[in-house]
Amino acid sequence: HSYEGKEGALQCRCENTYATCVNNTCWGRICFYSSVHERVAWGCLSTSEQCYVPDIPGVYAKCCFTHLCNANLSVPEKTEEKPIRVILLVGVPLLVLLVLSMAACGIVLWLRTRRQHHQLVEHDTSMLKVPSGGDPTYGDIFDEFCTSGSGTGLPYLVQRTMARQISLVECVGKGRYGEVWRGTWMGESVAVKIFSSRDEQSWFRETEIYNTVQLRHENILGFIASDMTSKNSSTQLWLVTHFHELGSLYDFLQYSTLDPEGCLRMCLSIASGLVHLHTEILSTQGKPAIAHRDLKSRNILVKRNGQCCIADLGLAVIHSQSNDYLDVGNNPRVGTKRYMAPEVLDESIRVDVFESYKQTDIWALGLVLWEITRRTIVNGIVEEYRPPFFDMVPSDPSFEEMKKVVCVDQHRPSLHNRLHSHPILSAVAKIMKECWFQSPSARLTALRVRKTLSKLDQDHDYDIAKLKLDL
Repeated sequence: HSYEGKEGALQCRCENTYATCVNNTCWGRICFYSSVHERVAWGCLSTSEQCYVPDIPGVYAKCCFTHLCNANLSVPEKTEEKPIRVILLVGVPLLVLLVLSMAACGIVLWLRTRRQHHQLVEHDTSMLKVPSGGDPTYGDIFDEFCTSGSGTGLPYLVQRTMARQISLVECVGKGRYGEVWRGTWMGESVAVKIFSSRDEQSWFRETEIYNTVQLRHENILGFIASDMTSKNSSTQLWLVTHFHELGSLYDFLQYSTLDPEGCLRMCLSIASGLVHLHTEILSTQGKPAIAHRDLKSRNILVKRNGQCCIADLGLAVIHSQSNDYLDVGNNPRVGTKRYMAPEVLDESIRVDVFESYKQTDIWALGLVLWEITRRTIVNGIVEEYRPPFFDMVPSDPSFEEMKKVVCVDQHRPSLHNRLHSHPILSAVAKIMKECWFQSPSARLTALRVRKTLSKLDQDHDYDIAKLKLDL
């Protein structure tokens, strides 16, 4: 039927084999476009039922309802294939890259762990050799963390993880403060100080100082980690440090004697450690000044190279001139009575002035130097080890007993005649006396002690060189 001129009739594009098309158009109620296995047709329909074509592969039909609306219809591109092609084109290379990256990471990690293991094995075999620095080595992990960032040591979480991987091997020391154990971590020996519950303030203080202050120095005991754990409903406080098998200076002097050169090396190393503590360093990785307040031979460790390092910062006082603060801490513990300076014993010390605390360290340093010189052989003569004031007070002296000897009677440790017959020992004896002035301000500074001993060291090297030349 021709719908031309009738109400609601549409003119449509017409191209097919089964309808009459006039000038490529026709009239009807609906325009259509169809494609059956790529044979296309345009034309007119009288009812909409003819528009419904089942979803058959290769068959496509589309109806529309405005004049010549079918003129530009065609089979749409297969849109569902496009994303799959894009996914394949983009996804496959990405997947390959991801696999390669993971493989590369795996290889790098494997090589690193192998290198660390190799270094640890190497270290085990070289434990018998004396390294030049006299410090144990603790693998890449320490170096990496301790030389980057704040430089104050490992991040706290890493410290805790490490501490919990340590196996305790043997107890190497006991005291009022707690115990010291030799432990192992990844095949390396470490020292573990386990604090008694009554000395927890010392653990807090040492942990605080080691974690906030740049203290890495060859003459300060190397800190590794700190951990607080709960065992059998009681709290255990651990401080993990480098392990020095020769033990404390106090232990070492019981069974060892020194020659004057060894004595000088020890004295110079202790003075160098004390200078590092006492000095405020102003820089990005700087440090405040620190006074030790419990310097004694039991708190100094002997390294394999004959030098010493200072340990136990539980009583330390922190001072920063640049930030104008003095942090005395809140430790109820007091220093060791035998090593207390006169101003501490008679309670005339100015507790609000940092310089006062440094001056008490110098007093104690003089006593430590005296302990070392007693065990130094000169002309074949050496004395037995004795603690300072051994001939004036009992083995565990009271505050009052020390006060009488040091403040009232103003006694000082006696010096053996042999010390004056050797240039090194006579110089060390002179330093001692200048550490023991009753007036704190008259005493030497740690820096002055170190400079005098350094010059002695250089002069001595020169003397040996000159002697060889003369020979």
